[in-house]
Amino acid sequence: MASERMLKLGVAAGATGLMALSVAADLLSSTPEPRRIVLCGLLAVAPAALLWQCLRRLAPRSPRMETAHSRFTDDDTARPTAYSADARASVAHPPLTDTMLALEARLEHAPIALFRIDHAAGAGAVSPLNAAARRLLAPGRASAPQDLHQLLAAQPVGHRQLVSFDTERGAERALVAVSALALQGASQRLAALMPVESELEAEALNAWRELVQVLTHEIMNSLTPVASLSRTACGLLDEAQANLPADIHADLGTALDAIARRAASLVDFVGSYRSLSTVPQAEAQRVLLEELFDRLKALLEPQWEGKLTFSVEPASLEVMIDPGQLEQALINLLKNALEAGTQAQVRARLSRGGRLRIEVADNGPGVPEALAAHIFTPFFSTKKQGRGIGLAMVRHLVHANGGTVRHARSVGVGARFILTF
Repeated sequence: MASERMLKLGVAAGATGLMALSVAADLLSSTPEPRRIVLCGLLAVAPAALLWQCLRRLAPRSPRMETAHSRFTDDDTARPTAYSADARASVAHPPLTDTMLALEARLEHAPIALFRIDHAAGAGAVSPLNAAARRLLAPGRASAPQDLHQLLAAQPVGHRQLVSFDTERGAERALVAVSALALQGASQRLAALMPVESELEAEALNAWRELVQVLTHEIMNSLTPVASLSRTACGLLDEAQANLPADIHADLGTALDAIARRAASLVDFVGSYRSLSTVPQAEAQRVLLEELFDRLKALLEPQWEGKLTFSVEPASLEVMIDPGQLEQALINLLKNALEAGTQAQVRARLSRGGRLRIEVADNGPGVPEALAAHIFTPFFSTKKQGRGIGLAMVRHLVHANGGTVRHARSVGVGARFILTF
């Protein structure tokens, strides 16, 4: 209170001084002299400054507002205000707009394809909700998007089911789960679609490899002594030839020779399947596809008589892969193509998403629809002398290098296989 009284007295003193100087200047105005006017101006500075300082200190101060991003000092911590508490709450709980943007970003980049289906049940319009769903419907994936929409709309709510749909690379399996919800009073369904074809193929391939490994091990353990004993018996028979009738010796010789030959043939047969479980680990290196195709062309062109063509777009296309295993996979496919037709094309290019796509096509009769699902299965073959290992080895080599192989429907005649890495 004392300081406020002093400020008020200062205001009064400053105002009184200015008034006195004003009166003096008025009295001297009849005979103005420059020195007197300057003197009055200088004398007015002191009361004017006193008046300004006192008025400034007496003016009411507005409270300092804390911002949401301000830091609290030790004094602020000791004396928190209601506004600073609100600021801290706004920092802890971001605005609704930021939350919505974060949720949209997570939805957009979810690894599962999400679709919205109108109505709580039955047929309804199907719309993709994120990037994975749009990629699934883009050219190069689902060959008939409307069929996929109908398949999703027909799935029951609350159940997970394995479904299959057609793509340009062949049939693809996926896991589907559908849930019902209501938004703004409208009933709708949310369908989550996760393609699992590659994972299922990898598991099936591992199962087949383990089965082949066990079977070949057990069969070889039995065939090896049979083959060895048959050869030993043939030697003993020759030593006892003098003591046996000619017809008995001939019959025994024929029987033992047949056993030895069949045992040796079975050992060779089982050994070919053992290669499925003994493929070495892939050693990836940077490979220029044009050079790899040139090597294959020089190796296989004499058999095709100039009717085998290779193309790479662009010519500088490279890939990190085991070159020997990729060459072997392509050789197996082209060997089948040579047995089926008279012309073949091998084309390599980049597909959507920057993935390498190698297509092998021929002009043969193609693969019947009823057999297309079994052609990569070990032991399965439609040839009389076939062992069912060629395409099984192709799938094994491609998967070992992180890729997939599909039989695709050909636009015209012949078979078409697509390798994707």
